[in-house]
Amino acid sequence: MKQETFFKKFDQFADAPDAVAKMRELVLELAIQGKLVAQDGTDEPARKQLERIAAKKLKTGRVARVKARAGASSATEDIETYVPDGWENTSLAALVTVLNGRAYSKDELLEAGTPVLRVGNLFTSKHWYYSDLELELDKYCDTGDLIFAWSASFGPFIWPGPKVIYHYHIWKLELHSEADLHKGYLYWFLQNKTQEIRRAGHGVSMLHMTKEKMEKLEVVLPPLAEQKRIVAKVDELMALCDRLEAQQQERETRHAALARASLARFADAPTPANLNFLFHPSYDISPADLRKSILTLAVQGKLVPQDPNDEDARAMIDRAMAERQQTIKTKSLRRKELDDSVDLFVHADLPSSWCVERIANLVDPENTISYGVLVPGIDVPDGIPFVRAQDLRLANHPLRPNKTIAPEIEKPYARTRLTGGEILLCVVGSIGKLGVVPDSWAGANIARAVARIKPIPDVLRDYLLLVLQEQSVQNYFTSTTRTLAQPTLNVGMIEQTPIPIPPLAEQRRIVAKVEQLMALVDELESQLADSRAIAKDLLSALIAELTS
Repeated sequence: MKQETFFKKFDQFADAPDAVAKMRELVLELAIQGKLVAQDGTDEPARKQLERIAAKKLKTGRVARVKARAGASSATEDIETYVPDGWENTSLAALVTVLNGRAYSKDELLEAGTPVLRVGNLFTSKHWYYSDLELELDKYCDTGDLIFAWSASFGPFIWPGPKVIYHYHIWKLELHSEADLHKGYLYWFLQNKTQEIRRAGHGVSMLHMTKEKMEKLEVVLPPLAEQKRIVAKVDELMALCDRLEAQQQERETRHAALARASLARFADAPTPANLNFLFHPSYDISPADLRKSILTLAVQGKLVPQDPNDEDARAMIDRAMAERQQTIKTKSLRRKELDDSVDLFVHADLPSSWCVERIANLVDPENTISYGVLVPGIDVPDGIPFVRAQDLRLANHPLRPNKTIAPEIEKPYARTRLTGGEILLCVVGSIGKLGVVPDSWAGANIARAVARIKPIPDVLRDYLLLVLQEQSVQNYFTSTTRTLAQPTLNVGMIEQTPIPIPPLAEQRRIVAKVEQLMALVDELESQLADSRAIAKDLLSALIAELTS
C-alpha cells in the first residue's frame, strides 16, 4: 500500500483514538526505516559523509573530547541495527557537538535584558525571563539552530529566532559539518526517538537525560541526497497531517455546536420528535452530556408532561410533614432544626404542581441521614458485612460486601444497620458518589465515609436518586465540602439540600422515562465504542501493512 492511499483512507479510521498523532508517528518511523522514499543506487553512500565529518571534527579539535565523553574508540562501535544499503549506523556524538546551556539561579533571572530561553518557553507560553549578560557568550542559540530539551519535557526544536541565551536544561546540537548532514533529517530523527530518549532518562523529582547518554544515541544515517528527499517527504506528509487535524477540529467544533443546539432544542421542548435530534447519526453528542441533560430536564419538570389530575406536590408534602411531626412527638424522637423552608416552597422554573423541600424533611424520621462505623478494625470470619465507599454502585452488586467487622464493634452503630433499598452517599473522598443497597446486603453496616438516606413513602427512592445524581446537586455537595485530611461532606449540609418534588404519579413517569432514555444512551455509547474499536483495528492493520 502506498502512503498516499493510507492518507486517502483517513475517514475510515478518523475515529480511532489519536488517529492523526499515530499517523505522524508512522511517517517518522517509515522515514528512519528507509521506507518513505525510494533509494537511489547512484547516491553517494553515507559512509563517505561520515568520513568527511570525522575529518572536520579532527580539524576543529573537538574530536578527542567527544570520544572521551562518548566512551568509545569509534563512533560506530557496537552498533548493529540493520539499515538499508548505503546507510550507516553511527552515534550522535559523531555528527554533532552537544553544547550545554547556561545555568541560572533564580535571582539571576530578570524582568528585562537579554532573553533566556527555558524549556517551558518551548512547550508553552510560559513567562519569559531575561539576563544582564551579552549575547557574545557561547551559551546562545540563533535562528535555525537545532536544540534539544532534556529535562522534564523532552524534544528537538529548530529555533525560529530571535537570538537568545539558552538555559542549561536545553542542549544546542552543533553540526560538525552542515555540508554533509541535513539538519532537518536529524531533527525528524530525534523527533521520532524522543520517547526512547525519555525512557532512557532518570531522576526522582524531575526526569532528565545525561549528556553522556545523549551522545551515545544511535543514529541511522542515509546518504545525504536521500536525507534531503526524506525531509521533503516528511514535511509534505506532516503538512497533510496538519490539514487533517484542522479538519478534525473543525468537524468537532461544528458537531459540538450542533450538539448544543439539539440539547437546547430538546430542553425547550422535550417531545419525542425532538428527542430524535439527540441521537442523530450525523454528529455525536457525548453519552456523558446526554446523561447530564436527561437528569437536568427530569428534575426541572421538562421530561414528561404534567397531569392536572395529579395531586399537588405541596399538599402531599404538607401532609407528610404533619405525619412526620406526629411520629416525632409520639415516639419522642430528636429532631434537628433546619433553616426556614418558606423560601423553597415556590420555584419559578418548576411546574406549578411541584414544590421544593429540604432533604432532611423527606427522610424517615426514625432513620435520619447518618454515617456509620468510625473505626471498623480488621476483618473477622463470619463478621458483620461492612459497606465502604468503594462498594457503592447503582447496579450489578456482588452478593455481599467483601469486608466484615466484629459484631461488638458494629453493635453501637445499630442506627445505620441496613435493611435493603436505602440510598448510600459517599461523604469522604469521592464526594457525591451514590449507591443503592441490594436486598442481599440486609444486616450490613456502613463506614464513616458513607451516609445512609431512607426517603419517606411520598418520595420515590428512584426519583430521589435521580435528583442526587443531577449536576446542580452534585455541585452543591462539592461546594459545601470541607478539606481536612480528605474532602469531607458534613451530614448537616446534606440535610439542607433542596430537592424539587413533583406529584407522586409524575415521579413514577419521570423514573420510567429516564430509564428508557438512559437505555438508549447506553446503546449509543456501545455503538460509539464499537465504531472506535473498528477504527483503531483498521488503523493498526494499515500501519502494520505499511511497516511490514
